[in-house]
Amino acid sequence: MPVKFTVLAVNMLTRLVTIARGGSVGNLCQLLSGASMLEIVYVFLSALALLFIARKAARKVGLVDKPNVRKHHSGHIPLVGGVSVYLSLWIIYFLQPAWLPDFSVYIFCASLLLLVGVLDDRFDLPFLPRMLLQALMACVMMWNGYYLYSLGDLLFGAPLILGGLGYAITLFAVIGAINAFNMVDGIDGLLGALSCVTFGALAVMFSLGGRDELAMWCTSLVTACLPYILLNLGIPWGRKFKVFMGDAGSTLIGFTVIWLLVLATQGIDSVMQPVTALWFIAVPLMDMVRVMISRVRQGNSPFKPDREHLHHLLQRAGLSGRATLAVIVTVASLMAACGILLEINRVAGLWQLVAYAGAFASFNLVMRKLSYRQPVLSTGHKQASPHGLLNDAENSIPKF
Repeated sequence: MPVKFTVLAVNMLTRLVTIARGGSVGNLCQLLSGASMLEIVYVFLSALALLFIARKAARKVGLVDKPNVRKHHSGHIPLVGGVSVYLSLWIIYFLQPAWLPDFSVYIFCASLLLLVGVLDDRFDLPFLPRMLLQALMACVMMWNGYYLYSLGDLLFGAPLILGGLGYAITLFAVIGAINAFNMVDGIDGLLGALSCVTFGALAVMFSLGGRDELAMWCTSLVTACLPYILLNLGIPWGRKFKVFMGDAGSTLIGFTVIWLLVLATQGIDSVMQPVTALWFIAVPLMDMVRVMISRVRQGNSPFKPDREHLHHLLQRAGLSGRATLAVIVTVASLMAACGILLEINRVAGLWQLVAYAGAFASFNLVMRKLSYRQPVLSTGHKQASPHGLLNDAENSIPKF
């Protein structure tokens, strides 16, 4: 199902870009031909093979999600989706080492985040060390020149330069992106599908901006996520080969997203305005902000687990897991398409921000109506641990 919706989203984005630019889609389709297409196929097959190898190893070392009072899935599910994606990054690098600039810095940060994520999946680590590591990796990013020093032309056409404030905003952006993607990982296929929407939209923008190597990197990331989505949904081999992403995977994806967004929006080689990035992560970001504000208004900690996330509300409204997945991925795809159209039509950053604020207000209104019409359920499936940040689970309550 998410594969179909990913294809649908890519087709929709391509058609919208074609219309907006008078029939010129850029070089993305040309890039996906010849040798590059063979490399994409190789990444897919390698990621699939690595996933089967990793799931077998995970069972031997106990890296599995076990059913208990707060986890209502069946059987011991290997938490190796993130490990497979991480190993695929190395495959991509060995095939094309020039696709991602400063790969050594990126992979250093990603490796540490994955390692601690794997340890958390295995031993359920406390909140503090994971948060500190995320902050430390943000500092490594900034030390190497990857930070938000401009928010674009938000001052009525004049650039909003952040100066030293950019470091603080980057720190919050890194932690926020990691945990936004972690928090949406509550039903099968959702994290992987939303990741594909974001990486796919970035591939379009990098291609239109003439940064073909980064466009191929993002396309390869989509390809590396597809085997996980298939096994997570039980396609085509059923639940016997089911896997979860794990905290390691959601952390890796969130960090990769913010790394690519900084590359896309900052510097002389930027391909879009910083505010456009908000459209590409709209659903994870909006849902996280809405839930945390709601908790604070109720006098609770913003980290207190509940069942008020978007996927919870849609399922309580009567949608099945697959229908919920389809609705959320469709909304995310439309949001990303809006961002692309606004960018290629050179809509000023200020007006983009106004439009995004309107979309956020509409999102909150719909979620509030859904919440008011439904009783608040007790914590059923996989209730959060009291000290965790976030967690991967089918029909789960994130640990944030």
